[in-house]
Amino acid sequence: MTQILIVGPHPDDQELGMGGTIARLAEQGHDVLLLDMTDGEPTPYGDPETRAREAMAAAEALSPDPATHPEGKPVRRVQLGLRNRFVEHTIEARHAVAGVIRAHQAQILFVPYLEDAHPDHLAVTRIVEDARFDAKLTGIDMPVPVELKAESEKRESYPCKPIHPPWLFYYYCTHLRITPQPSFVFDVTGCEAKKEAAILAYHSQFVANRKNRPVVEWVMNATQFFGSRIGTAAGEPFFAREPVGMTGLGALPV
Repeated sequence: MTQILIVGPHPDDQELGMGGTIARLAEQGHDVLLLDMTDGEPTPYGDPETRAREAMAAAEALSPDPATHPEGKPVRRVQLGLRNRFVEHTIEARHAVAGVIRAHQAQILFVPYLEDAHPDHLAVTRIVEDARFDAKLTGIDMPVPVELKAESEKRESYPCKPIHPPWLFYYYCTHLRITPQPSFVFDVTGCEAKKEAAILAYHSQFVANRKNRPVVEWVMNATQFFGSRIGTAAGEPFFAREPVGMTGLGALPV
C-alpha cells in the first residue's frame, strides 16, 4: 500500500484531471488523500456549503465498492482553506502543505501541470513543489489539519515526522488550450463511469451551469483518446520532470 496525496487548487480539479486514476489507485488498496487548497467559491451557482457536499460526494463516487474490491480503501478529502482566486506562493502556504504531507506520510504527490492560464493553478503547483522539500526539514514543526492530526496520533503508520516524497507527478487540468504531451499514460479502463460520476457530483459546476456542461463530454472524450494512445479503452496523461524507472518491459502493451 502506498500513501498518495493528490492536490487540487479547487474541488473538482483532481476529478477532471485524473478521476479515473484516483478510482483505480483506491481499488488497488492505496491510501489516497485529496487535498483541496481552496473551497472553489464564489461561483455563479455554488456556495461553500454546496461545494463541500459535492466534493465529499465526488470522493465517495471514486471510492471502491467493498463488495467487488474488498482490498480497496475509501478516497478521503481535506481542505486547506486558502482563498479562491487569491492563492499565493508563500512560506505559510508551503508549510501548511508540508504538514499535510507529513501527516499522511505521502510517498507520491500529484499536482496540476506546471503551465497554466489560471494563477491559482500555477501558485498551487509551486507551493506543493516547495512543500515537498520543506516536508523533509528537521527541526521545523509544520501545521497539521485537525482531521489528520487526530489520525496520525491514533495510527502508528502515520507519524507526523519529516519525509521527502520520492515521486511528484503532474496531471492535466490546465486552462491553456494545449494538447498534453505526457511522460506516461495511466490505464483507467473500467473506471470511466466513476470518473464521470465524480465530475457530475459537482452539480453546481457542470449541471446547473449550462456553460460548463460541454466540459464533461470533452473530458471523457479525452480519456478515451489517451486510452487509444496506449491501446486501451481509457487513459489519463501525466507529466514527470524526473525519470521514471523500470525493472522490465512486461507491462508494456505489444
